[in-house]
Amino acid sequence: MKTLLICTSVSHGNTRRVAQTMAQVLDARVVTPQETAATEPAGYDLVGFGSGVFSLRMHPDLLGFVRTLPPSSGRAFVFATSGLPELPFAPFTRPLVRLLEDKGFDVEPTFTCRAFDTWAPFTPIGGINKQRPNEADLTAARAFARRLTNRPTTTP
Repeated sequence: MKTLLICTSVSHGNTRRVAQTMAQVLDARVVTPQETAATEPAGYDLVGFGSGVFSLRMHPDLLGFVRTLPPSSGRAFVFATSGLPELPFAPFTRPLVRLLEDKGFDVEPTFTCRAFDTWAPFTPIGGINKQRPNEADLTAARAFARRLTNRPTTTP
């Protein structure tokens, strides 16, 4: 299965660590939106889209990139790292999942984990989740990636 992971990781490298961990299992290439063309994901069986969460939203660079994608019939998944937990009634991954679905992707379940965060309210205390993503988070990312490899690929 040919896999590409597109991620934006700007603050502490949290999302990139998760992407690289998944990439080992998926034998995937990890790139930023700036390192790939909007037409490239069409050449892959599975594409992961990930970023850190900023003000309860996925990074604007990633969202902007997804908006430029042509229609697709491939498989995709979303992954994110965040200082605070995702709220069940307003998940921060939902807007990106909907964008991908609108583009025609068959979107798999999402993966999120907590991560080191120094967003403004947390700066005075040196941030939160200082040791995350930790080995348990990375183990969960590997398990998530393995589950993706056991799903059938979409046939045109």
